[in-house]
Amino acid sequence: MSRDLSELTIAERRDAILERMASAAKWADRDPAAISFVAVSKQQPNEHVQAALNSGHRVFGENRVQEALARWDKTFASYRADMELRLIGPLQTNKALDAVKLFDVIETLDRMKLARALVKASDKTGTMPELFVQVNIGGEDQKSGVQPNALPAFLKELKSEYDITPVGLMCIPPMGEAASPHFWHLAKLADDHGITQLSMGMSGDYETAIKMGATHVRIGSAFLGARA
Repeated sequence: MSRDLSELTIAERRDAILERMASAAKWADRDPAAISFVAVSKQQPNEHVQAALNSGHRVFGENRVQEALARWDKTFASYRADMELRLIGPLQTNKALDAVKLFDVIETLDRMKLARALVKASDKTGTMPELFVQVNIGGEDQKSGVQPNALPAFLKELKSEYDITPVGLMCIPPMGEAASPHFWHLAKLADDHGITQLSMGMSGDYETAIKMGATHVRIGSAFLGARA
């Protein structure tokens, strides 16, 4: 019987999570190497992040640009050359330039105004992170994201206006509902539009997400412990 993750060190949790990810991938007849474990370092103390880095982990997701700048442009700047940093929280247009400079991937593109700001920032920096479109898969008023039925028009406008072709879709299912139907819906939307990457699944449902086709799972507390 597997031990509770909370009883393990961060390095041991990483091994246990990777093992569970591999089992879920095997169940779905998928290659575990094709699924990325994104460590969500939002509001985590630096000692937990350091422990993750010491364990060999090199893919991290941050929710806020300013917090990410303080951590990855300063405290842990020496690690940036060989790691991947992903923005997984909402992005304000006035932070677009900082985001383009810092992140390798932005998962939360959800409106044309933001696309325009990212293009302007890219013109200044000469680089553009990979982009995911955030889909409001449950149609929740309080959440960011493109409504599922508006996704085809949004993707078409991104291409025609800015020549942007997102590499993936991202979602956060509604709390208190079964996640599987929402994961299936996102996978269907991606398939309909020839999109191959899916960021879905968090600490409580990443194994389900992998079985439904996730290529990136965002795991915070199960790996790094409770947030500060």
